[in-house]
Amino acid sequence: MASNPYLEENFAPVGHETTAVDLPVTGELPAEIDGLYLRNGPDPIPPVDPANHHWFLGDGMVHGVRLRGGRAEWYRSRWVGSRRLANHRGADDVPGPNWNGSPTGPNTNAIGFAGRLWAIVEAGGCPVELDGELETVGRNDFFGTLPGAFTAHPKLDPESGELHAVAYAWAEWLDHVQYVVVGRDGRVRRTVDVPTKGMTMLHDMSLTRRFAVIYDQPVTVDFELAMSGRFPFRWNPDYGNRLGLLPREADASAIAWVDAPVGYCFHPLNSYDRDDGSVVIDLCVYPSMFAGDLRGPLGDGLARLERWVVDPVARTLRSTVVDDRPNEFPRVRESLVAGRHRYGYCSSPSMDPGAGWPTLKHDLDTGARAVFDHGPHRAAGEPVFVPRDDGRAEDDGWLVTFVHDVGAGRTELVLLDAADFGRGYVARVTLPERIPFGFHGNWVAARDLPARG
Repeated sequence: MASNPYLEENFAPVGHETTAVDLPVTGELPAEIDGLYLRNGPDPIPPVDPANHHWFLGDGMVHGVRLRGGRAEWYRSRWVGSRRLANHRGADDVPGPNWNGSPTGPNTNAIGFAGRLWAIVEAGGCPVELDGELETVGRNDFFGTLPGAFTAHPKLDPESGELHAVAYAWAEWLDHVQYVVVGRDGRVRRTVDVPTKGMTMLHDMSLTRRFAVIYDQPVTVDFELAMSGRFPFRWNPDYGNRLGLLPREADASAIAWVDAPVGYCFHPLNSYDRDDGSVVIDLCVYPSMFAGDLRGPLGDGLARLERWVVDPVARTLRSTVVDDRPNEFPRVRESLVAGRHRYGYCSSPSMDPGAGWPTLKHDLDTGARAVFDHGPHRAAGEPVFVPRDDGRAEDDGWLVTFVHDVGAGRTELVLLDAADFGRGYVARVTLPERIPFGFHGNWVAARDLPARG
């Protein structure tokens, strides 16, 4: 049988759902922390073909840890409802519209928005609503207002409370992407179709107070791969690389396209407008993507953290390397999205989790960098910022993430003091089983949870 690194070690699926209550805590969970930490990721339902399996295509499973009153009340893992899961269980398909007939459930991100929990994915899949205990409610196309695709990486504007997204759809949209704005009530209020040169893999977007930033990058549809039933995107440097700066309330004719260095970005950290009219974008940039490794993102090299300063009038871009070590899963304090930030937080992954994946904190004003080493054979995921209730400083709060111990084969939820890595762990929550490496999640405060949260 062919081997596949994205089905082995801690990339391997768990294959079942779990519920555990009253989880053991080492250290002290701050009593004021009250909410739910969510993370989505692939846990493929068999049968799986190792020769052709791509990490991004595994069935979605959401993991959640409920923290309240200094306790870790519960951990749950639940597959996201889908036609494939229903068939696997011999049940009826989950309710709700499925505009493009996708057989799988969203596997990439989980967010709280408009008083609901949503599992989301790029490339066309409809969002799936979850209840406060992570059970699937059904597909929800924002109450019938979403005309087609959505994304795994919407941006919540902290000023308006609206959700901004740039979506693509393979294979329904071959010549455009769509800018989508969802109102505070969970209903789409605006869409703009934006023509592109071809079908690019558009994983994320950026947002400033003035612009929605669209990434038109050199990872494009490869029809030979698509026809063979494999993940259909491949490195295509001849396509070029560019950014589109679309004024947030304009139509597509107002977009300013700016050429960028050839590379690929899954995840920007944050972006903002300067007083001089330029736009600052901090982002993680790979030299190439899916050039040799056609089953996942880690085999062709790792991303470094860069700062791009873009002039939308002159249509120029200046790039500076912030950190040339591996940087991925970048996060910022959510109240600063689309505004000026000082600090950013990243994981520093490698293809070998046994080497350890530390957590990084970047001071983008001074260039200082703090490294939290989780210890030998311990690999940390995406660091999510949880603000202190009465905190005033930008970094006054905690970072929450899963840490996998490769040697022990188990996973913990850990809390770090975002302002002081030197404190060590604030708290560690022992989870009942390992959690496979996955993608993205968020902190949802108790006031934003649906009933039964």
